[in-house]
Amino acid sequence: VQLQASGGGLVQAGGSLRLSCAASGRTFSRYTVGWFRQAPGKEREFVAAIAWSGERTSYAGSVKGRFTISRDNAKNTVYLQLNSLKPEDTAVYYCAADRNGGLTSHQYDYDYWGQGTLVTVSS
Repeated sequence: VQLQASGGGLVQAGGSLRLSCAASGRTFSRYTVGWFRQAPGKEREFVAAIAWSGERTSYAGSVKGRFTISRDNAKNTVYLQLNSLKPEDTAVYYCAADRNGGLTSHQYDYDYWGQGTLVTVSS
């Protein structure tokens, strides 16, 4: 499975962005997909995850109520809608896929990673 993240950019505080994670591979629709982010000088952290069916989701407390993860298995794509953005949301955002299908927030549980897409939120 190969993952391609896109949709990052520069936005003012309070604005919105939609990130996409496009995947190759027929089995992608059976994988859990997570989004992680890494801010300059900080460790990579969990943002959100969605189970293969799309019926179960999980969010970090810092983004709950502002970000929404969704997926379209017919398009092999997972989305992360970022609303009410804050300067502290500035980071490189990565998508990752977990073959085991659990709804995990631990990055080491994920088997495949895409390259990151940079989100910059100005104050």
